[in-house]
Amino acid sequence: MTGWTKGSILITNQIGLHARPSVKLTKLAKSFPCAVEVAARGDGPWISGKSIVKVMAMRLKKGTILFLRAKGDGADAAIAALTGLVARNFDEDEAHAANG
Repeated sequence: MTGWTKGSILITNQIGLHARPSVKLTKLAKSFPCAVEVAARGDGPWISGKSIVKVMAMRLKKGTILFLRAKGDGADAAIAALTGLVARNFDEDEAHAANG
């Protein structure tokens, strides 16, 4: 595979892409063997989606679009899983509900 598999998703959780969501995103990205990159704009700049420091530094807020791309083995599955995680609000709603 020579091209990038791309995706984008609106961030809808209240805290945006900050500490806990960034950890979840990078942990999931690291579970795939392909390269994973994220950006705040469709034309970049692109950063490693496997770097917690770089992802947290993006500081994307609720209502912004997260752009993703992956290249290599499992790229399609990685984009599907990562956009799914964002669509589920990084599973934050479930965590808050469990904590009362």
